[in-house]
Formats: sequence, C-alpha cells, structure tokens
Amino acid sequence: MSNNFAKNVYDIVARIPKGNVATYGQIAQMLGKPRGAREVGWAMRNCPEDLPWQRVVMADGAVTGGAYSEIRKALLEEENIPFQANGKVDLKTCQWLGYLIEETTDVS
Repeated sequence: MSNNFAKNVYDIVARIPKGNVATYGQIAQMLGKPRGAREVGWAMRNCPEDLPWQRVVMADGAVTGGAYSEIRKALLEEENIPFQANGKVDLKTCQWLGYLIEETTDVS
C-alpha cells in the first residue's frame, strides 16, 4: 500500500459527516479499488487521531477495532448512529453515500 493511497483514504474519512458511517469497501470503491477493502483497513490502522475513524465500519455494519471496538461503538452512539438488535450499525439509515467525493481522486 502506498502512502498516497493511505492519504486518500484519510481524505475520504475526513469527509464522513457526523451521524453517518462508511464501509471499508465503500471507501475502496470511491478510490477506484473495488476489491481494496482490506487495504483501506490497513490504512485505517494508522489513521490520524483527529479524523472520525469510528465512522468506518464493516460492510455488514459490524463495528471492528479489537480492543477499541467498544470505544468506537460508544463514539458512534454519541453521534446518534442507530444500531440493530444484533449490535451492528443500521446502514440503511446512516450510510454516507459520499456524493461530495470528486471522481478525480488520485490513488497512485
């Protein structure tokens, strides 16, 4: 993974509005790497703390993060992110569609 790819991931994460979430795969798709969800995940391991890292979830709405998953869930609850009974984010009501992302994002 290039540093430029990680920077582009962070640029997208910075744009996710409060009260919304995006998935790893969705971010990869926005960057022109439809099979790059895992690569986005690796970039997120080093995500700058000033970005809303808690707003990136799995494709099924699961909240990941190992030891940080409970912190992530608490931060999302503070933003009034709705959760289903199974503990997963309700993507139907809060998934950000990323309309503001320019198609010219450079992933090289």
